[in-house]
Amino acid sequence: MRRCSRCRRRPKRRWPRAERSGEYAGLRRTPSAEARRPGMKRREFWLLIAPSLLIMFGFLAVPVYRTIVWSFQQVTYGSPGTFVGFDNYTSALTDPRFLEAVWFTVLLTAAAVVVILLFGYVLANMINRLKRARPVVLGIMLIAYVIPHVVGATAFSWLFDTNFGGVANLIVSQLTGEEVLWFTDVWPNRLVILLNVVWSMLPFAMLMILAGLQGVPEESLEAAQIDGAGPLSLHWHVILPTIRGVMVFVSLVLVMDILRVMDNLIPLSPQATSIGNESIMLYVFHIAFTEGNPQLGLGSAINVLTIILILLALWPFIRGILKEARNG
Repeated sequence: MRRCSRCRRRPKRRWPRAERSGEYAGLRRTPSAEARRPGMKRREFWLLIAPSLLIMFGFLAVPVYRTIVWSFQQVTYGSPGTFVGFDNYTSALTDPRFLEAVWFTVLLTAAAVVVILLFGYVLANMINRLKRARPVVLGIMLIAYVIPHVVGATAFSWLFDTNFGGVANLIVSQLTGEEVLWFTDVWPNRLVILLNVVWSMLPFAMLMILAGLQGVPEESLEAAQIDGAGPLSLHWHVILPTIRGVMVFVSLVLVMDILRVMDNLIPLSPQATSIGNESIMLYVFHIAFTEGNPQLGLGSAINVLTIILILLALWPFIRGILKEARNG
């Protein structure tokens, strides 16, 4: 039987394959821009980070390595060191002066961190309510943070020095009727040092907490107020949990900086060695550079012990940050 023309199968039209088409073939053979992008980003990343790595290696890794090596040697200026094993560590850990410096530094750090966090949070909330006056207030407060510590501590000491007016000393003397020896008595001098550390580090904490407060969602605050939360409950249950990461970061930086405090004590505590208000770094400076026979090996051993102390003090904060990042 012959099929009609309508029933006949039409031949399938053969379309050119992508390989045979010049336009498609070019796209198939040439790597796409998206495929090349990761390699370019990786090269750019290493080119940008290489100078920082070299600087960190030169100014951090090499000095730490030399410090560890010298901590096992008896080192004098101009001559190679002599290996003495753990004698420097034994001398440091059995020296009552070093243990007293550790106790003073840890006590100062704990008190200063608590006071700075408390007042920094209060000031940040007050400044967060300002509008036009906020830049002016921030600029005035940041002066104490940006000036060198020695300069700030020297100017701060004039508040308690009768030779330079001593406004704070005059007020305290009028209220108590007694003359306070701020630079020679143990606890008055510790109070002066604590106030100076708080004064110099408070602007940093306040600025960081202020940045965290500006990231608190307005919806959360409004919902808490609708539910009947008072001011204390609002801060404790809403604001503080929201800026917990910022508070941990500020605490970490404060602990690192205050454990290494030294230059503040030079104008504020001229009798630090005799009255027991010597920090760890000031103790290292004295025994390694200024007192009699410089002991670079002993000073290096104390620096290594200080690094271990700082890592132990920072471990709770670092663990909290890692746990928060893992949960996030």
